[in-house]
Amino acid sequence: MKFAIFGNTYQAKKSSHALRLFQLLRRQKAEVCMCRDFYQFLTAELKMDVHADYLFDGDNFTADMVISIGGDGTFLKAARRVGKKGIPILGINTGRLGFLADISPEEMEETFDEIQSGRYSVEERSVLQLICDDKHLQDAPYALNEIAVLKRDSSSMISIRTAINGAYLNTYQADGLVIATPTGSTAYSLSVGGPIMVPHSNTVVITPVAPHSLNVRPIVIRDDWEITLDVESRSHNFLVAIDGRSETCKETTQLTIRRADYSVKVVKRFNHIFFDTLRSKMMWGADGRR
Repeated sequence: MKFAIFGNTYQAKKSSHALRLFQLLRRQKAEVCMCRDFYQFLTAELKMDVHADYLFDGDNFTADMVISIGGDGTFLKAARRVGKKGIPILGINTGRLGFLADISPEEMEETFDEIQSGRYSVEERSVLQLICDDKHLQDAPYALNEIAVLKRDSSSMISIRTAINGAYLNTYQADGLVIATPTGSTAYSLSVGGPIMVPHSNTVVITPVAPHSLNVRPIVIRDDWEITLDVESRSHNFLVAIDGRSETCKETTQLTIRRADYSVKVVKRFNHIFFDTLRSKMMWGADGRR
C-alpha cells in the first residue's frame, strides 16, 4: 500500500511513536510519502533517520491511505489537505483525548496487520461548507468539526440573526454560535453545552456560546438544510472559526452554511463501536462515588 503521512510538528517528546510507525511501514514494504514540513521536523530538528519515498507540499499527493500521527488537531489539518480526494484517513493518537485520532501508539502494530489483511472499516463523515463573499474564508471553507461565529475586540455580546432554509429561527444575543457536525459534536459544541450526536445521524447542531437568555438551547436539525447568519457587533466585526482557523469578518458579511458535496473517510478498526469510545474517552456513565 501507499501511505501519505502527516504529523504534529510540536510534539518532540512523542517522536519515538513516529519512529515506530516508520519501522512498521518499512517492515510491511509500504510506499511512504510524507508532508515535507513533518519530514523536516523529524530529520532536521530531531535528527531522526527517516526514509520517505518522496515528499510533498500542500495537497499535491496521492495515496491509498493517509496517516495522521498527533492529536485531533493534526487529523483536522490532514483532512483539510485530503479535501475531495476521497482518501481514507487513519488517526494515530499521540495527543490528549483523541476522538478522530483514536488509535493508540500501543495498537499500531496490530492495526497495521489488520490493514494489510483488509480487516478494517471506513466511516464517511459529513463536512460543512461556508459560503460568503469574504475571500479569506473562501480559501478553505470546509469544516469537519464545526464553524463558529464569535465576538471579537469587545466584551459585549454579538447579535446573530439565524434563518434555516430562509425561515427565521432566532436572533441569538451571545458570545457566539457554533454550528457542528456529528463529528464535531464532541468538540467545541460539547464544551458549551451541546449534545453528543451519533456520527451517521445526518444532523447538524446549532449551539449558542454563553447566551444572554436562559431560554435559548441547542437545536439539532437535518444536515441537508441551509443555515443563514447575519451578525451585528458593537465593534462592527466578528470572528469566524472554521475547525479552529479564524478570520475577522465585517458585520455586513452574510454567512451561509450547508453540507458540503463530499465527505471525509475515517479509518476505524473492524471492531470499533462509537459507544465504546464514549465510555473510554469521556468516562461516559462513570460513577465517581465508586
